[in-house]
Amino acid sequence: MPDTRRHRGPHPQDAALFSEEIHGTLRHAVRDLSWLRTHGYAEPSALKLVGDRYQLRARQRVAVGRCACPDRAMAQRESRRMKPEAVEGTVLELDGLNVLTTVEVALAGGVLLLGRDGCMRDMASFHGNYRLVRETERAVEIVLGVLDWLRPSEVRIYLDRPVSNSGRLASTIRTAAMEHSANVEAILSSRVDEILKASSGVVATADSAILDACGPWLNLARVAVEQHRPELDRFWLLDLA
Repeated sequence: MPDTRRHRGPHPQDAALFSEEIHGTLRHAVRDLSWLRTHGYAEPSALKLVGDRYQLRARQRVAVGRCACPDRAMAQRESRRMKPEAVEGTVLELDGLNVLTTVEVALAGGVLLLGRDGCMRDMASFHGNYRLVRETERAVEIVLGVLDWLRPSEVRIYLDRPVSNSGRLASTIRTAAMEHSANVEAILSSRVDEILKASSGVVATADSAILDACGPWLNLARVAVEQHRPELDRFWLLDLA
């Protein structure tokens, strides 16, 4: 089926899957999965074990998986987390789709997740397919506005070349960046994860694999969403930390 979404909003079943009554169960699941990861249990068997124990549905398991974090990784990520005010004058490199999608989801009233490592994440999943939605241009404007506020010396926004419509998104970013003072470059690459893991600058992402390999990092999406929370008609944050 073709992707005809016009918003990055909630799934039709999310109201039931993430109702207030289930929050306690999901937090217990995050705690248990974090314990299993801390003690070396392999994925995806650990997630299946926890999901089966709490009888979680597929999207609930995704949420738990994105919020859980082993103890050592949590401590290491925290030691390298940059405060927003410390970004001024640095080179900032963005995991473009990761950051922008979370802001799109926030604008559309979709489910946002607050994980054990303090990162704000979303429930979106592309599998090689990305579609510009009604929230995309505003999400780009918000991110660029936050970059103006952070005042890095240079900004590189990396977008995954193999992902559909990444070229169109790069063009949208370049057009909008012309109106901002920040030195912003949108770059298409087939090696985004590898580039960010090896970055000598500050990395903006909530991707766990990148966070565990990169140097200093910033959860830029969380900064952007929290700064613009007053304009969000619907704000749906599920704190599973």
